[in-house]
Amino acid sequence: MTRKDLQPGAQIAQSCHVAIAFCMEHPEVERLWYEVSNYIAVLVVNNESELRKLIDRAERNGVQFSIFREPDFDNQITAIAIEPGDRGRRLCSSFPLALKELGLNG
Repeated sequence: MTRKDLQPGAQIAQSCHVAIAFCMEHPEVERLWYEVSNYIAVLVVNNESELRKLIDRAERNGVQFSIFREPDFDNQITAIAIEPGDRGRRLCSSFPLALKELGLNG
């Protein structure tokens, strides 16, 4: 999950950063995902405030996640990765695909 208020290239970079962070912080979840699913969806929220709200919802629902803060953007939260599976899917089901408005996704 990244921010729609970032430039398209930054959305991609921040999504990569947080995916790597999730793999490092949750290796057992990443390994199972890699062996079973390997499905990735890059979604967007409007801004950092909405990311913070999603983080709060993940915490309340016991959903594992990782946060990436970008030093070049004053250490703002620019992306989060949410654990795969039904709980993560339910948490994120209402968010649009990243770059959709640009016609750059499938």
